[in-house]
Amino acid sequence: MTQPERYDVIIAGAGLAGATFALAAAQGGLKVVLVDPQPFEAQLAPAFDGRSTAIAFSTFRMLDAVGVGEALRPHACRMDRILVTDGRRPGAASRPAGSAFLRFDADEIGDRTDGEPLGYMVENRRIRVALAGAVAAAGIEVRAPAAVVGVEAGAAMSWVSLADGSVIEAPLIVGAEGRASPVREAAGIDTVGWGYGQSGVVATVSLGRDHGNVAHEYFLPSGPFAILPLTEQRASLVWTETTRRAEALRAASDEAFQSHLMRRFGDFLDEVAVVGPRFVYPLSLQLAGSLTAPRTALIGDAAHGVHPVAGQGLNMGLKDAAALAEVLVEALRLGEDIGSETVLDRYARWRRFDNVALTAGFDGFVRLFSNDIAPVRLARNLGIAAVNRIPALRRAFMHEAGGATGDLPRLLRGEAV
Repeated sequence: MTQPERYDVIIAGAGLAGATFALAAAQGGLKVVLVDPQPFEAQLAPAFDGRSTAIAFSTFRMLDAVGVGEALRPHACRMDRILVTDGRRPGAASRPAGSAFLRFDADEIGDRTDGEPLGYMVENRRIRVALAGAVAAAGIEVRAPAAVVGVEAGAAMSWVSLADGSVIEAPLIVGAEGRASPVREAAGIDTVGWGYGQSGVVATVSLGRDHGNVAHEYFLPSGPFAILPLTEQRASLVWTETTRRAEALRAASDEAFQSHLMRRFGDFLDEVAVVGPRFVYPLSLQLAGSLTAPRTALIGDAAHGVHPVAGQGLNMGLKDAAALAEVLVEALRLGEDIGSETVLDRYARWRRFDNVALTAGFDGFVRLFSNDIAPVRLARNLGIAAVNRIPALRRAFMHEAGGATGDLPRLLRGEAV
């Protein structure tokens, strides 16, 4: 019988969280392998993922620390200001009289962030290409396409069976394959969650004039409409509608889509033109009941899937990756069993509260803003006005969004593991 090939960590899922964790773990001396059912090259195609991501300034420090930041920087657009408007009517352009308005400016916290922006907008396809280059440069093994078809956790080792009939083993397997994680299911970890009856319509547009590195989020009863700055005088649109309307927008002709789009833009930006395909993503919440199980740990969307309203989903996943890598590397240096319950519990305790609190907070935020009930609208407008008038409160929100609060893993401070 052939002896299974052995690693320190088997990472199921070579997406954004999985590949970043692989780089961090390998940097700390762990022998890792990435396993993914998709051909690795397919994930680099422009049509594979049409989204763009708001990367918090602390998360970008992590990407620098694992060797990805330099390749991303030419494609990263600073977000120096975020403008949030709550109103009944479309037209992110003009703020209707009486609507609540909130402004976040990076200059307000510049003395504590060394002039960092509030975040960087980067197209996901650019992140995937940069990660693929770094993974190859680090000599990390990638098995793709290679679907996980079986997981067995023993007293001292986990065995993973792949669709091609091969078996690999490691003291720890990390589930990073997204919301439908086979590793999470094999570990018997339950989830809680629900759909919102909404979908996000995502498109990239060219703009008639410079966006000034300003991100706009406009709340309508059907959901938020975001205009997020990209490089080359472009913007990423995230247009939340009911699922039925979102599917209609996907099927609409280019002319009809452009017409609906201009109703949202109003006269806000000149000569808007859609560039490339449109994408539709159903929106839901999902939270794993536990981050760990015997010889198993979860990161990213396998652990928590949130509404994109605050653009924090990937940042949460990369913070998971940073925390888990730090815990494992420290355990390795101390000669501990990296897949033991004792070691994995350190990771779970570090990340559990943050993940649950943020997931619940984003859910509450969506429910608060995605309706037009008069008393609720009055309460939230008063709240927005209060935040806008209290600089210390605004700064606290910006530091939290930048990921610079709490017990940060070393990578998010820009330090190697």
